[in-house]
Amino acid sequence: MSASKPLRTTLIGVVLAATALIPLQGTAFAGQSVAADSATAPVSSVAGIEGATARSLAAALADPAWARQLRTAALGADSVDLRALTSGSATSGGKRLASEVAAADRGVAAAKGLSDRVGSLLRIGLADASMKASLAGGTAPLVAAAPSDDDASAFTAYDSKGAAHELSAGSVPDRPVYLIDVDGAKAVTEGLKVVNEALVAKGLDVPVPAAEVSAAASLTATGIDTTLINSVRISDVKEPWLKGDAEIFTLVTGFGTDGKPRVDTVEMPYLNKADTTYYPNQVLVNWSNYKYDMADAVMMEDDGDTNYQALAKALVTALLTITDQGAYIPLADALLDAIPTSWWTDDPDYVDSWYTLAKATKGTRNGAAANGWMNVSPYHVAAL
Repeated sequence: MSASKPLRTTLIGVVLAATALIPLQGTAFAGQSVAADSATAPVSSVAGIEGATARSLAAALADPAWARQLRTAALGADSVDLRALTSGSATSGGKRLASEVAAADRGVAAAKGLSDRVGSLLRIGLADASMKASLAGGTAPLVAAAPSDDDASAFTAYDSKGAAHELSAGSVPDRPVYLIDVDGAKAVTEGLKVVNEALVAKGLDVPVPAAEVSAAASLTATGIDTTLINSVRISDVKEPWLKGDAEIFTLVTGFGTDGKPRVDTVEMPYLNKADTTYYPNQVLVNWSNYKYDMADAVMMEDDGDTNYQALAKALVTALLTITDQGAYIPLADALLDAIPTSWWTDDPDYVDSWYTLAKATKGTRNGAAANGWMNVSPYHVAAL
């Protein structure tokens, strides 16, 4: 997707610039075995791994017992853990897939810059709930991987004989389609841990020192001041129908109490549908983390190939170049102007941004990209 550049540039511009500098994550599998050892094989794209897994899984449907097991699982839940399903399968088709799926899971974690602690990431389910009747009625299903391009007009699915079928991404197919995708919610949670660890390591996300906490009038026994999201709505969550719910997170930026730029990550797992108003009552900004009464927010959506190690490295590299000049100052517009427009289409998807949020900011604020709004208010968190 393409996002227009904001007219105003503050620390938020650095975050957007940093995300634009994230390199594309490898190439499609192109003949590599899914079972290749992720510890020694080149890191492939998530989409490439998913595509290879989809072809293998489609071929395994030639085993009637495995086909029945997968059908039962798909009819019983929106999506299931593919690794758990294959490793626990008593069918020959499922057993043959187990090692390949385990290796694919490890490959996906590596491609997304996640550690082994994330566990299984690949899931499988029907591309749309409306396909359940057809699947239950005995229609032979196809298997596809979630497309990496949100603007793709078509995607490829495979049958049990290995034949490829091109399907429209603009409408739900009549034939049931199993879709292999990443557990986005788990990926965001673990990915933001990677980002936070990198920021802390470079002193860009450090806790407020105890001495400063006790000295600051707003942080005494009375509690802390925050900005609360009362409601939020996004027009486009940057996720096509066949990829299901969006996985949204926000990066809040400002100058920390030590005078260094800092980024605080905010998970927003509830914000997964377009044109839907949510009422989270969620803390967006903890003002005890900031030196100045000003912060910005960048809302992003985890695309399949989002690499959190690359995101963290880009953020750290960009933020370490900025120094505190004694006031909350905007950055030079040249910082964004130097970024090739085409790079703004890279993932993770830019959803919207909010500039110059202050401690007293309240009411509805439209995003700079006109893709959403947030209603916010000051909220004092009392001490226990």
